[in-house]
Order: sequence, then C-alpha cells, then structure tokens
Amino acid sequence: MPFRYFLKNLLLPPGIFLLFILFAWWLRKSRPLVARVLFVVGLGGMWAMSLPIVVEWSGKGIETIPPMPQSDWATLAQRADAIVVLGSGRERNDPSWGGDIPTGTALERMRYAARMAKASGLPILVAGGLHYGEPPSEAAIMADSLRDDFGVTVRWQEGESRTTWENATMSAAMLLPQGIKRVVVVTQAWHMPRSVWSFEKAGFSVVPAPVGYLGKDNARPFGGWSPEARAVWQNGQLLNEAAGLVGYKLFYR
Repeated sequence: MPFRYFLKNLLLPPGIFLLFILFAWWLRKSRPLVARVLFVVGLGGMWAMSLPIVVEWSGKGIETIPPMPQSDWATLAQRADAIVVLGSGRERNDPSWGGDIPTGTALERMRYAARMAKASGLPILVAGGLHYGEPPSEAAIMADSLRDDFGVTVRWQEGESRTTWENATMSAAMLLPQGIKRVVVVTQAWHMPRSVWSFEKAGFSVVPAPVGYLGKDNARPFGGWSPEARAVWQNGQLLNEAAGLVGYKLFYR
C-alpha cells in the first residue's frame, strides 16, 4: 500500500512536473532541446498548479453535483434510511489531543453530517479503515469525535476500507442485509461524483450531500493569479479525483 501511494504521488502532478525538471537537469548536456522542453513543461505545470484561479476552473469541471438545500434536511428520512460519512485520513499523535484526530477535511464532513442527522433523525455510518495499517481506524476516530464534539452517536463503524470503492462495498455489506438501501453520502464536492458512482454500483440509492466546494469565486488577491502554496494541494486533489473517476469506470464495471 505505501508503495502504491508513492507511485501515484510520483506520477500525478505535482510529482510528475518535478520529475520533468529533474530529467531536464540530467539531459541538459546530452539532449539540450529535450531538456529545455521538459524544463518548460515542468516549471509551467508547477506554476499553473500554484494558482487559485486554476483551482476554481478545475473545481467547476469536477464538482458537478449541486449542494443540498438545508431546507431539505428535515424531510430527509422520507428519501433515505441512513447517513454515510466518508473518512479523509487522520492526523497522527496530535500533541494537543494526546492521540490521533480527524483531518480538517474529515471534520468538515462530520460537522455537516451531524447537523443533518439532528435535523432528520437519520442514523450515521462512518467509513474509513486503518491508515497505513495502524490502529485506530478512521471510522473509530470519527465516531469518537462525532460523539464528543458534536453530540451525535454513530450507529455503525465500517473500519476496514482503504479506498472509495471499498467504502461503498463494505458499507453495503453492513447495511444492505438490514434493508438499508437508501443512503445520504457526505463527502467533499470534488469527491462526490466518484462516491455516488461507487455507492450506486454497490447497490444503494444515493442522496448526495457534498461539502467544501472549490469551484467557486476564490476571493483571492489579483483574481487568483498570484501563486499560493495551498493551491498546489487543492489542484493535486482535483487531478487525483479526475484520474480516480476515470480509473474506477475502467476497472470497476
């Protein structure tokens, strides 16, 4: 598993652009023309990935599912049987808390799901396995935080999955035998198309509840044309998601 993540990070931007720059330096004497092309592509790619305006454009292309109006929360029980919150990693050994905690992205999902659960009365399943094979699971960490920080008790913990596809199939193994076939899925807006596709393939009727939209007015200085470090991470997430959606449709038919 660690090797797979290393390879993915190396071959997807920004890793691939850094490789181009490295190869440009290596070929600068033997293949100067190729080296110049690789350098321009690598540097240009890194510059583009650092721009908030590119995040905004890319987000609009991927975040195709609209948000759920809060006015719909009270009637959700008419359209769904449970809320599924997808994990998003963990922060290890946080000194302030004395242990592992959910990431900021996971907390954004959990806050939304907690409000929705209180308004609708629907039970919650949290999904997320061991991070690099080490306990506790993401599901256990999220369940503790939902209880302690948001006052919501989690009914089910799916603590084995490592991917979105496994989130869906392992949640299905827990919920479908109980007759739960309609679920609200809570995840980031850029992750929602792949999540909906996966959960529908697993046998669910899905009500999407996306959060954390990136394809909106970024309100950044100079209209988003000034490089920012955070934009590199955000663009990386969007590119990874686009590649993941294509890969899922090819391999999980």
